[in-house]
Amino acid sequence: MAEINLLDLYPSSKRPLEERGKRKLAGVGWISLDREQRDNADILIEYKLLERARQFGKEYFDGDRLYGYGGYYYDSRFWTDTVRRFGGYYKLKEDTAVLDIGCAKGFMLYDFKKLIPNINVAGIDISQYAYEQAMEEIKPFITVGNAKILPYPDRFFELVISINTVDYLPLEECKQALREIERVKKKHSFISVHAWRNDEERERMLKWNITALTYMHVDDWKKLFKEVGYKGDYWWFIAH
Repeated sequence: MAEINLLDLYPSSKRPLEERGKRKLAGVGWISLDREQRDNADILIEYKLLERARQFGKEYFDGDRLYGYGGYYYDSRFWTDTVRRFGGYYKLKEDTAVLDIGCAKGFMLYDFKKLIPNINVAGIDISQYAYEQAMEEIKPFITVGNAKILPYPDRFFELVISINTVDYLPLEECKQALREIERVKKKHSFISVHAWRNDEERERMLKWNITALTYMHVDDWKKLFKEVGYKGDYWWFIAH
């Protein structure tokens, strides 16, 4: 088990959460509302944003940036270098098996196949929309399902990857997903989860997050890993 950043080559992005309330209220007289009305409106807007984002449908992937990605399309600058980093760090070879939990439209799987053509890839994602929008050559490797119940045999994958996915589940289901990772992996696993190291990072996380249901201080995550028996590598998603 190692705390290691294998996502350092992935481009950073910003989500406009500071302005989303004002933008949504622009058409209903934001300036005319008093402070209490604005606060109450913010709470309602926050709830609606979270509700719509957590449907993990078209709005989350390809809708307004307020709800998620703001357009989730393949671009080699996102996963290619990171996949190469995974391949080198874990010494992946032809005919090894890799699982991507939360694979969305399968872009990481696609880049793994480009890097190591004969690698065995599999992906699972809860979004039917993402599966329907996936690259046609990658669809056969994708399953629509939940990370808390992985439909794969014990000790099947040399590497299991989960980037900001298990923490989208409630706490107890998140724990179960981590146990499932341990069950299906043969050698290695790498996850990233929403976390913070100080109060400033916590405040930014609360503004940034629209989908994670389990998020905590890095020390609490480490305690959780020990509790459930997660022995793989990990890193933190820290809001900036």
